[in-house]
Amino acid sequence: MKRSAGVLLSVTSLPSRYGIGCFSQSAYDFVDWLADAGQTYWQILPLGPTSYGSSGDSPYQSYSAFAGNPYMISLEALIDEGVLTREECDAVDFGEDESDVDYEKLHAGRFALLRRAYERSDISRNPEYRQFMHDNGWWLSDYALFMAVKSFFGDVSWLEWPEDIRLHWNFALDYYRRELYYDVEFQCYLQFQFSRQWKKLKAYANSRHISIIGDMPIYVSPDSADVWAHPELFQLDERNVPTAIAGCPPDGFSADGQMWGNPLYRWDLHRETDYEWWASRLWRSYQLYDVVRMDHFRGFDEYYAIPYGSQSALEGHWEKGPGVDFFRRMEQKLGVHGMIAEDLGYMTDSVRRLVRESGYPNMKVLEFAFDENDAYGGNEYLPHHYVRNCVVYTGTHDNETVAGWLEGITEAQRKQVRDYLGDAHTPDGELWRAMLALAMRSCADVCIIPIQDYLGLGNDSRMNKPATVGENWRWRVKKSLLTREVQKDMLEMTMRFGRMNPAKWE
Repeated sequence: MKRSAGVLLSVTSLPSRYGIGCFSQSAYDFVDWLADAGQTYWQILPLGPTSYGSSGDSPYQSYSAFAGNPYMISLEALIDEGVLTREECDAVDFGEDESDVDYEKLHAGRFALLRRAYERSDISRNPEYRQFMHDNGWWLSDYALFMAVKSFFGDVSWLEWPEDIRLHWNFALDYYRRELYYDVEFQCYLQFQFSRQWKKLKAYANSRHISIIGDMPIYVSPDSADVWAHPELFQLDERNVPTAIAGCPPDGFSADGQMWGNPLYRWDLHRETDYEWWASRLWRSYQLYDVVRMDHFRGFDEYYAIPYGSQSALEGHWEKGPGVDFFRRMEQKLGVHGMIAEDLGYMTDSVRRLVRESGYPNMKVLEFAFDENDAYGGNEYLPHHYVRNCVVYTGTHDNETVAGWLEGITEAQRKQVRDYLGDAHTPDGELWRAMLALAMRSCADVCIIPIQDYLGLGNDSRMNKPATVGENWRWRVKKSLLTREVQKDMLEMTMRFGRMNPAKWE
């Protein structure tokens, strides 16, 4: 990865009409805005279908490791196709706040419109759809049936389904495919629309010399088609109930650690099958993205296992992951592709060794760099410790915004920041700009900055607060904030620190 820069913004955070960011014209406008700001990368969050309710609409708790999120299908594109009308879409209440996603209203209103579009489409006669089904049936068959059955049983977890379909018995599969034929086809239609719209948007981004960095969660949701259809790949008992779940020990986000609830992999079986499922998953990811950011990369070295039913993450322990052998096998199977190692969290020498052996750039987050207990500049997130083969962020989707972080730190930390910057005079309320410049001037090959930080927004614009549920993943950027003035500031900073996309000069 050459010296360059990019912006982090979830697709769902775009200022689209109808309640949530999607693959509408606003996405194309944002690509143009990035290109004219000299950027090289648009980093997004996972594109998988999210659940409504208990998992808090998290893109890291998806119904599938392979499918796309129907919320991102552009209703405007369906209007242009003639399967919806603007009057029908305008009549649905998606919420009044353009800076917020109201998932309750979205869930109630958007799927009704998408179902109407499907019923008017005569999709089975479409040769493009038939080709899509031919190319994607290897994962789509299980997923579409899973979602149809889930809807039939009132959206409860598959662990609450009747035993025959819960345990994936063949006669039950045949029965529900027959009885829910049109519901299954509807799910296939949604994936077809998602795929064709995303491919078109990604191709446009690439034509403007913008590459997409996609985020790939290491784990899959317990309530997913992947676990239901392939229970042998996970640490489950004979009833397909997890025996252990993923999480992390106490850290800066939670004093008691976190219980994520994802089932853990049976790495022994994955090795025996030469990581076939993982190769398929990564192959699919590289169809969707130009570069993959592997979330929780350290889990391939060691992963934190919490016995199922535990009251606290403190009851967990570390177990060995597959190590560098996994990545060597992926490269042999798929070739060499761009990957970023999300190595944040509890670091050990073996994790650092895995990052070095993989050769992938790892992550540096400036908000982690200033610790009032470190008076000697030893913090590895301080830029003078960087090597070129890394990606620097001011913060990620899990962090406070830089402006919000600066407002909340101690006076000792603020003095550290000022001393490191050599800046004693900038008003506190403008210090975030200096943090952006610090990231951009570092030696890191790539610098990714969340759009909230370029806009100087506070913590009311934060995307996610780990270990909480209810108000996360809702933030959207107002179109009025993406001004030419901000774009000009981005362009000048990108140019000043030698991170310009060369295509800007073409």
